[in-house]
This record gives sequence, structure tokens and C-alpha cells, in this order.
Amino acid sequence: MCDCMNGVIIIDKPSGKTSYDIVEDVKKTLGVRKVGHTGTLDPLATGVLPVCINEATKLAQFFLADSKEYRATMLLGVETDTLDIEGTIIAREEPCVARRNIEEVLSSFVGKIEQIPPRYSAVKYKGKPMYKWARRGIVVEPLPKVVEVYRITLEDVELPYVTFLVSCSKGTYIRSLCSDIGETLGCGACLSGLRRIRSGHFSEGSTISLESVHDQGKKEMLEKNIIPMVDALSSFSTIDVDQKLAGRLKEGYQPTVGDLVENYVPSLATGDMVKFVSPGSHLVALARMLYSFEEASSLDTKKQLVKILRVFNY
Repeated sequence: MCDCMNGVIIIDKPSGKTSYDIVEDVKKTLGVRKVGHTGTLDPLATGVLPVCINEATKLAQFFLADSKEYRATMLLGVETDTLDIEGTIIAREEPCVARRNIEEVLSSFVGKIEQIPPRYSAVKYKGKPMYKWARRGIVVEPLPKVVEVYRITLEDVELPYVTFLVSCSKGTYIRSLCSDIGETLGCGACLSGLRRIRSGHFSEGSTISLESVHDQGKKEMLEKNIIPMVDALSSFSTIDVDQKLAGRLKEGYQPTVGDLVENYVPSLATGDMVKFVSPGSHLVALARMLYSFEEASSLDTKKQLVKILRVFNY
């Protein structure tokens, strides 16, 4: 399998399609075995959807923890069973709120908050996604979870619509956020539009759209825009290794202080994530530092220095 078909493509997901639809489209177009995405976007939503190809599907778990940024539009005065505009309306009220009230309420949601996932979501209950229970008419109360909102910026108010930017931790449901904001304002609200503008270090400026491209043109576009695995992990520090050590790592070897004494990276601390790269910029493995390089100088050379988490064979 050639390196060129192992990497990440940043798709601009259109509204009306599921994340699974995009994955299947990429898989069929490229004719590859394994494709996966790094965080579901609802059919209503558009924007940044990182899609991993072949060996890069092993990277998905490392992207899932990334923070996200969205541009959301909520409809005040309307509540639905799905918490977005596509659901059944269950309550309606004329919103009588001023811009300053909206700004105050938005700012009150910055920080760590407890959030209840929507009943119509992919969160699992007894092994099945919540939306499957909901579609069968079975009421399941989702357990609340703690998420973090790093920043909310009000962009526009044209009642009953309010548009804002939100930067948040993984697992944050913007539908639930809109519903909670509406409840706090006293008029109710639901999500009417959502665009993910950033996922980790991938932004909408690096996306490609497949909407107006067909057949061979689509295949060429996808191949041209595959980001190599090494480049997709730009936030990970690099440790260069020779072919001999690279081969041992792929066989499950856990490197010691002695193995890496020549790869001193003073900035690395205990717990930091690193990528092992062989000649030719090939990603060999991902690991977590068990000790800082500063601490390693006083350790036995046979002491294990890192914990290998993933190896790549291509």
C-alpha cells in the first residue's frame, strides 16, 4: 500500500448529508478499504469534517479529543423534540429579549458546564444510539455530562434569530447549548443552523467541497488533497529514528532511554505525545512520554522512556 493513500482529507460537509454518507462517498471514490471520520456532524450541520484514509484511521482517536469551533444560529421562541429546527415543535413563544440580555446569558455559559445530550443523538444507551430509542418511542433520560465552553461571541441578532461563535471541548452539543440558552432567556430556543469552522488545528480554509465535482474529477481532487499522516499531527513533537529502530517499533518494541539518547528534545515533558518518524518522513509510531528528557538523563539506560500507543504499517 503506497503512502499517498494513507492520510487525512478535510471535507466541507454539506447540509443534508450524514457524516457516514461522506465516509462512504470517499471510500467508494478512492476505492480504499478503510475510511473513518473524527467527529460526527449532524445532517443539518456543515463544515470541517476530517476524514481518515487507511492507516490514518488509527489517528482518529487522537483527533477526537480536539477542541471545536462553530458558528451557530438559534431560533428563539421555538422548542422542538430534537432541539433543532428539523424536529417537531413542542412549544412556541414570542421572544421579548434585548441584545444585552442575550450577551449576558451567552457569557454565563462560558466555562465548565453540565449538559444533557439530546435524546436524538449518537450517545449510546445499552449499546444503542439514543436516537434509535427515541425513534421507537422509548423515552430514555440521558445522563448529564460536564463539557467546557472556552469562548462565546455574539455575532448577529435579527429576532427571532441569533448567531454566535462558540469554541468548546469535545462532546459539546450545540443543540443542547441553544436549548439551555433559550430556557435561561425564558423564551425557549432551538438550533436552526450550524457550521463547524474548526476541528483541532484543521480549519475551514483547508477544506474541500465535493458538491459540484463528479466521477474522475472527484477522485483527482481527493487524491490531491490527502494530508500525509506526519503533517496531520503537527502538534506532536517529532523523534527521528533510523530504519533499524523503526522496524523494532513496528514489532512492538518499547524504546528505552538508551535507544533515544541521541534524540534529545529538551522541551518534552512527562505525558507529552510524540511521533516517531523514519527516513523519508514516514510515520512509524505514536507514543506518550513516561519521563521528560531532563529526567531521562539520570535514569538507567535500560529504563523504558516512552509508551508506544500506535504503530503504522504501510
